[in-house]
Amino acid sequence: MKFLNKNVKIALTVLVGLVLLYWGVNYLKGVNLFTPANRYYTEVESTEGLLVAAPITVNGFQVGQVREINYDYKKNKITVMLAMNKEMTVPEGSTISMVSGLMGGASLVLNLGDGPAMKTGSYIPTSDVPGIIDHVKDNVLPMVNDMLPKVDSIMGNVNGLTGNPALAAALGRLDGITRQLQASAQQLNVLMSGLNRSVPGVMNHVNGITGNLTGATSNLNDLSVSLKQMPLDSTINTLNATLANLQALSEQLNDKNSSLGKIISDKELYDNANHAIASLDSLLTDIKAHPKRYINVKVF
Repeated sequence: MKFLNKNVKIALTVLVGLVLLYWGVNYLKGVNLFTPANRYYTEVESTEGLLVAAPITVNGFQVGQVREINYDYKKNKITVMLAMNKEMTVPEGSTISMVSGLMGGASLVLNLGDGPAMKTGSYIPTSDVPGIIDHVKDNVLPMVNDMLPKVDSIMGNVNGLTGNPALAAALGRLDGITRQLQASAQQLNVLMSGLNRSVPGVMNHVNGITGNLTGATSNLNDLSVSLKQMPLDSTINTLNATLANLQALSEQLNDKNSSLGKIISDKELYDNANHAIASLDSLLTDIKAHPKRYINVKVF
């Protein structure tokens, strides 16, 4: 009896250990056997990285996980047990899509229908929805394949450019230009040092010139005061009167009816005047030659 009790204890211990081991392995896989769930099934042609405990999501939110993956040898299909959250109801018309992840794993996406709730244990049909890897294969990889020849050509051009002797010569000339710039900078520093030493003397000359300009400005101010004190108004009036007289004289000279105008413009008067002057000249000449004809001197 004691031996039987001992064997029973050993058997119970082993059984409990196996249960704990099974629970622990599933727990490490992410499967919690004690969480209540509604079980559904689906059939897929290929798992492609789908593992037990893979998430089942609706609009990105996890509503369940894969509980078991079994191969049906009669149908030659893979049956997947889906453990949905107890609160999750799957309506009729829903489908399951397997999406490949970027790192190689796969997950299931539940596409909800609009019919009444399905019974627990029902089979959910599958539908094909392209995942990230499929998108990369269909869209990104063709673009990459088209770009590779261009990248290869660009790399060839870059290699040819870097291996061109003209580039090395240009770099050598650039090095020489850099040295010349450095020498010019040193000369500029020397020049600036000289200017710094000469600036005080230059400033003294500038101060002297400024003093002279101040004196000249004072003289100009005195001249301006003197000009202000001069009777400019009376002088201008006198000049205006003189100009008026000259203008009147010019008008009389230009007027042929005036006396001055007649004297200037009358040719007969001009000829008579010339004749009279000539006669007077002849008379004076005759008087000088024969004064006795005109002057009688009597002595008493």
